[in-house]
Amino acid sequence: MDDMEYDDAGHHVEDEEAPEEEMEEEVPAEDMYEGDDAGNDENKVQVLDESHKQPNAHRITTRYMTKYERARVLGTRALQISMNAPVMVDIEGETDPLKIAMKELRERKIPIIIRRYLPDNSFEDWSIDELIIE
Repeated sequence: MDDMEYDDAGHHVEDEEAPEEEMEEEVPAEDMYEGDDAGNDENKVQVLDESHKQPNAHRITTRYMTKYERARVLGTRALQISMNAPVMVDIEGETDPLKIAMKELRERKIPIIIRRYLPDNSFEDWSIDELIIE
């Protein structure tokens, strides 16, 4: 063969070094959103004030938990349980996080609030024990 070198697995090894990639200069977090792009709202977090919250007495959405809310609540809670969050029910030897989350939902012990957004930019907060689950 030529003067090329091969490693143990038979792959061609080049003598040239790979070009170094340009590194971006680190910017401290407090300086990240200051400066020329102060008018750019893409990178900012929107903080919702409580003025858009519907009072519990004036709720207009249904008391029934939708299948989409159920799926999201179960998935979120199962992820929390899999990351060693405290379990709110007696697990009786169960190890599957999704089954534990389903048991918590049946017993209405999941510590999650569902926020339903409305077209007028207001929202309603519902706890799990307030909703009808089918």
